[in-house]
Amino acid sequence: MENDLTRYNEWTAAKTVEWEAKCTRCGACCGSLDDPCENLRKSSDGKYYCVVYEKRFGQWHTISGKELTCVPIREKITQGHSWPGDEHCGYKK
Repeated sequence: MENDLTRYNEWTAAKTVEWEAKCTRCGACCGSLDDPCENLRKSSDGKYYCVVYEKRFGQWHTISGKELTCVPIREKITQGHSWPGDEHCGYKK
């Protein structure tokens, strides 16, 4: 059973790396093109990142103060959500 758990954990870690690699860091899913999340920052290379990435899911606010619920991008895609600039999303391509 321990080997199964180890293999599962390794597989999960590899899938996470694979999934994360698809992101183009355009920031569109976090509102970079209209009213961004308060935690979204633009790096010197023009790509975006979240300053609270490890604890990002849940309630936050946009720059203008609107409530925002951060959910996994998989949830947005599987539920058919769209957002301004989603044509740039590496996950949707």
